[in-house]
Amino acid sequence: MQPDRIAAAVAMQERLAPLVRHTPPAGFVPRIAAGCDVAYSGDGTGAARVAAAVVCIDVETGAEVASATATGTTDFPYVPGLFAFRELPILLDALGALRTVPDLLVADGHGVAHPRRFGLASHLGVATGLPTIGVAKTAPGPFEAPPRDRGAATPLLMDGAQVGAVLRTRTGVKPVFVSVGHLIDLTTASDLVLRLCRGTRLPETTRAADRRCRTVLDELATQTQPRSYGPPS
Repeated sequence: MQPDRIAAAVAMQERLAPLVRHTPPAGFVPRIAAGCDVAYSGDGTGAARVAAAVVCIDVETGAEVASATATGTTDFPYVPGLFAFRELPILLDALGALRTVPDLLVADGHGVAHPRRFGLASHLGVATGLPTIGVAKTAPGPFEAPPRDRGAATPLLMDGAQVGAVLRTRTGVKPVFVSVGHLIDLTTASDLVLRLCRGTRLPETTRAADRRCRTVLDELATQTQPRSYGPPS
């Protein structure tokens, strides 16, 4: 389980969590939102070949305007609550290859809805300095389901405190779990997630990045000598 690496990762989260800001920049009106996702070879729990994709979507029209990808390997162990240490390094590489600077990042994971209030979305936001939202498909714990109508929401609680929203993005379909990543408030984050869900459960940013990284991972299967990624510094 590599206890030294695990302990160091937990300590980093605890050290960086106070840097998260729950207020957007002045005049924040995002035009370009970038979905960020990573695909793994195998079952995704051990050392794996990985592909990351960042896909920029026009918030108003839903059109794709830019994208970038990166491939490599990761050997950081699969540990709940420490997904950033498997995914962040290669996501940052993909972001570094992106020629467009997005106004907003949408991560496929939690932000402050995390035991140490510093999930993947928060780590990504603090590392890049960009407003970031966490949109996860699974809850970090028990929750009260919202009414079945699109736009309905209930508080997502951890240890008695609200850390996010259980948001119904499509009538009669399972909700998603929205939380602040960095430089955004929960109301604005939820509103933007609804704008990015055009008749679908997941935001188009997430859907586009998921498709792209899976395609790249299929192509990666024919390559050799991928770059190796360790935990972020």
